Amino acid sequence: MTDARTVPAALQREWAAVAVTTVVLTAGGAAALALGIEDAAVLLAAPLAALPPAAIQWIVPATTVAGFELWFTYRHLDANRPDETAGRESVYESLGAPNLVTLARGVLFAALAGFGAVSPTPQVAWLPALLYGAGCALDFVDGFLARRTGRTTLLGAKLDMAFDTTGFLVAPVVAVLWGQLPIWYLSLSAARYLFKLGRGLRRRRGQPVYDLPDSVVRRPLAGLQMAFITLALSPLLSFALVRPLAAAVLAPSLAVFVRDYLVVSGRLPRGAIYSSVYN
Repeated sequence: MTDARTVPAALQREWAAVAVTTVVLTAGGAAALALGIEDAAVLLAAPLAALPPAAIQWIVPATTVAGFELWFTYRHLDANRPDETAGRESVYESLGAPNLVTLARGVLFAALAGFGAVSPTPQVAWLPALLYGAGCALDFVDGFLARRTGRTTLLGAKLDMAFDTTGFLVAPVVAVLWGQLPIWYLSLSAARYLFKLGRGLRRRRGQPVYDLPDSVVRRPLAGLQMAFITLALSPLLSFALVRPLAAAVLAPSLAVFVRDYLVVSGRLPRGAIYSSVYN
């Protein structure tokens, strides 16, 4: 939890500015695009009770996800420093370009979440794929900027992991609700939480928890999932074609999660031939 005494005032003010911008973009611009409203200012000025039902349906999940992302960011502001060994005096006074790009990804995923409560229509058919695809593309941009500018931070790593997980949860749910992915594809989202739950239970019970080795296939497999989910969200392919593709893409990732748990629980030696999607 962020201790306000360790976070520079300038950083807290920047977070507040990001929060205001996120609320405006999420509740205004993205909602206007989703509902086909040409004048976003009308939507922003309208009382909530005066909004059409579809607008409220969109806004509720979108602002819920955005609110979580903002809370998570504020909670970890004191991690806006180079590494664990850096003291409170090393906390940067600004979020920096890499973290701002990551936060932009969060806004895109929050906007995507709103479509889970909106009926698919030809006017908005492409928007979920565009939002998720853009968010995935920015995943490469924030990492590149962090390395290029020397602003890799603990906060950046936390935001990247949290927003990746958010995207992997929200996007398949929207695709399932729109009838573009089979419901069993949500097992991919559940697998990560079950893995973390199992690892946490072992720690709570005092059982050994082993580290996962590095993997050369982690990011390629994650990239494959991102590309497939983006494709599934688009109106390009029929459900009849997406269903077998989903099974083919899902199987190796689920197998890897099982293998991950066998490794952290000590049932499989670390020296075995091994690959992991997530550490």
